[in-house]
Amino acid sequence: MNRHLLSTADLLREDALLVLDTAEQMARLSDRSVKKLPTLRGRTVVNLFFEDSTRTRTSFELAAKRLSADVINFSAKGSSVSKGESLKDTALTLEAMGADAVVCRHPASGAPQRLAGWVRGSVLNAGDGTHEHPTQALLDAFTIRRRLGRLEGLAVTIVGDVLHSRVARSNVWLLRTLGAKVTLVAPPTLLPNAVADWPVDVSYNLDAVLPGSDVVMMLRVQRERMSAAFFPTEREYSRRYGLDADRAATLPPHALVMHPGPMVRGMEIASDVADSPRSTIVEQVANGVSVRMACLYLLLGGADEPEEREVIR
Repeated sequence: MNRHLLSTADLLREDALLVLDTAEQMARLSDRSVKKLPTLRGRTVVNLFFEDSTRTRTSFELAAKRLSADVINFSAKGSSVSKGESLKDTALTLEAMGADAVVCRHPASGAPQRLAGWVRGSVLNAGDGTHEHPTQALLDAFTIRRRLGRLEGLAVTIVGDVLHSRVARSNVWLLRTLGAKVTLVAPPTLLPNAVADWPVDVSYNLDAVLPGSDVVMMLRVQRERMSAAFFPTEREYSRRYGLDADRAATLPPHALVMHPGPMVRGMEIASDVADSPRSTIVEQVANGVSVRMACLYLLLGGADEPEEREVIR
């Protein structure tokens, strides 16, 4: 097992379950009056974000602080990056400062992998381009297991802009590793060319898939990553691929509705569905702190010797 968390495709089943089980222990902290552990005291965690973020960045910061780590928030805006400094030189600067872990979000796919080759500390991928977002997939899996008690054998349907979604990619690999069956539902224009090689089923008919789904995960249409028209109109997209109350009523009674955020209410998901009892959207945000605490703990605090801390990748 390695010292970075870069991709869910690299996670063995036992690695993923270790993270989920550790996150369960971390979640118990929320019931305590003092929500801190001394585990990472003296360690430094750098949040290196080259893209805007609310949930992920705040979640990682809170996770590190609850483990008593020192946290440095580094934003591309207002830094030397805006003056033309390269990712490698930024990495070397962080290395000189003695960062024990670097949480990296970058618009270029593969950037965290490059970063991992330049620093001695652990690198956690917080989203790279349209490639992966492993901690989001882990918190999604954690949320499903908490609600439904298992992941093995569940039917998970991921709906929407799969082409531009790093969340979808990470969830596909992780959920398959954990024994779930994944179906992608999207317009043909919003599916990757290589989707035939993915361990998934593909459908273009949302209404046909919903009755057999244990979990339906809605994705936002990422217009900021689009350079062409991928569907006729927002109204047409919502009519065919949006989850409204009528469609949600066709789900099994136990089925969950998920969304990684940010949501566009009224387009991919109706407000009454997003706010319904079967929705886990708020829980996903809360669970993100526990899962990211688990990742930081296992990478940095699980043992005294570096070779023993090489827990997940």
